[in-house]
Amino acid sequence: MNETKKGFIQLHLSVMLAGFTGLFGRLITLNEVDIVWYRMLFTSAILLVFTGLPRIGWRKFMQLCGCGALLGFHWILFYGSIKASNVSIGVICFSLIGFFTALFEPMIFKKRFSGLEFLFSLITVAGVLCIFSLDARYRYGIAIGVASSAVCALYAICNKKASVGVRSRTVLMYQMSGGLVAMTAIIPVYLFFFPCQQPVVVIPEGSNLWFMLCHSLFCTVGMYLLQIQALKRLSAFTVNLSYNLEPCYTIILAFLIFGEGREINFSFYIGIALILFSVLLQTLRAWKR
Repeated sequence: MNETKKGFIQLHLSVMLAGFTGLFGRLITLNEVDIVWYRMLFTSAILLVFTGLPRIGWRKFMQLCGCGALLGFHWILFYGSIKASNVSIGVICFSLIGFFTALFEPMIFKKRFSGLEFLFSLITVAGVLCIFSLDARYRYGIAIGVASSAVCALYAICNKKASVGVRSRTVLMYQMSGGLVAMTAIIPVYLFFFPCQQPVVVIPEGSNLWFMLCHSLFCTVGMYLLQIQALKRLSAFTVNLSYNLEPCYTIILAFLIFGEGREINFSFYIGIALILFSVLLQTLRAWKR
């Protein structure tokens, strides 16, 4: 098998593992803060075994920890959206990351504002608005999902700058560890303003423990390491483009496993079509460039 074929196999395995993230959010019956805290704890422990504690500058360390805090907060909102609605809506709201990136990136990096990128992102917004017309019981989950994508856009922009010159495993190690400390401080404040439906569990047990371990090992460490290996054999554009398939994998799996197709109406499909159309336009523009 040549290196390119091996890279594509690794890439699509990582995308499929990413697609299971939302499913674990539904399978694990813990609340969103428990899921995030234990995901970061188990991931940090696994990475500590493989990477140890590499030495980096204090400023770089603080930047990575700050990115980890943003990632943890994004995960809390993402899982909160799934708990308040369903898996399909949670991952669809995540597609708004392009819209928020088009807004935030020019402000943070002092770049020229791209009207065309913003226009493409508005098509995604229109798709989410179509989905928003669903039963009122889903609107709270959609609102949390939109906030989750905004925080994730900030994380992606900050991570792009903070991770320069640092090995990928080291980046992930300090982000998970810093995020774990930050979440320990943030969770009580979050619970005060947004009480969870499920009680806080001190130690997960039974199926929740096994699901959490699998979630950390496969959908965090495994997914990330496969992505690193794929990047050694394929272009960054190919890797990023393939990750547009993640919501599609998740929605198909949610329809098959949880029967979520029975819970949605025609406007949901219109919304998905608009979002995919937006992704297609952005892909064609990137391919031209």
